[in-house]
Amino acid sequence: MRILLTHTPDALRNYYGAEALAALRKLGEVRLHQGNAPLTTAELIRQARGCDVIVSDRQTPGEAAVFEQLPDLAAFLRCAMDIRNIDCAAADRAGVLVTRATAGFMDSVAELAIGMLVDLARGVSIGVQAYRSGRAPPVRMGIQLSYSSIGIIGYGAIGRRLGELAHALGMTVLASDPVVQIDDQHVKQVALNHLLHDAKFVVCLAPANPQTEKLMDARAFAAMQKGSYFINLARGELVDEPALAEALDSGHLAGAAMDVGRAPDQMPSPFLARRPDVIATPHIGGLTPEAVSHQAFDTVKQVEALSQARLPPGAVNPEAAKRLARLGVAV
Repeated sequence: MRILLTHTPDALRNYYGAEALAALRKLGEVRLHQGNAPLTTAELIRQARGCDVIVSDRQTPGEAAVFEQLPDLAAFLRCAMDIRNIDCAAADRAGVLVTRATAGFMDSVAELAIGMLVDLARGVSIGVQAYRSGRAPPVRMGIQLSYSSIGIIGYGAIGRRLGELAHALGMTVLASDPVVQIDDQHVKQVALNHLLHDAKFVVCLAPANPQTEKLMDARAFAAMQKGSYFINLARGELVDEPALAEALDSGHLAGAAMDVGRAPDQMPSPFLARRPDVIATPHIGGLTPEAVSHQAFDTVKQVEALSQARLPPGAVNPEAAKRLARLGVAV
């Protein structure tokens, strides 16, 4: 089996790992992308010619031309959960299987959220920045998390884990999710407006889709408590960023933290990240060895299944994947 792994050398070190690469090489002939920039569609097509499988990082798009111009391609495996930049309709028409990885980053993202909560509540970054610049930081009253409330928007795997951790800290945990029935006795399920009004810390973990585009807009920020805090660990598309800046400028919000934004590759937008009342990290929520290994080995398991003529886990469009027959996989 011929396999193209699209990760740049830096992404390979951070998001795939030597053990997963070694395991993948036991399953077939692996080609590596040597460039420092994510592959364009034209370059992806050039490098993947003759390959049966593409194992793709999240930045490499699967556009229609990829499926139309690579007749040997049987499967496009995404080493991430997000497949929004894959043209699944084009893959269907071409008969190419699309897969995604499972979520292995619940703990790592939830732990980052706790770190951001502590930082916002106690002014850790403000103190560190002042000392490093040779100034004495302001001495200010902090917020004790065990007497405070958290509102979790989106009660998926990460939201559930964050709720557990917040409860362990003694926080009142509110959650809002229109498609999940929450049965945890330590979590109070409420409507979104109720959550925004009652939570001191609002954490956005909702999925990104057309329905949640700019979910956090001027009206949502106005509904939050004066002096409350907003944290985004989901996707930049969920936030009206100018509205967030206005809520911070007015003093209605006391601060914000974000690991994502509308800059390329979901990075925080610079005009927000540089603010002194914002804590920003460069999309590292899932960047721990354990989380990265989980998703990388998901793709290894998928390639292994294909090599054994089995439909792999994580298949998105198995009913349309007619080219799998070339690998002996019945669909």
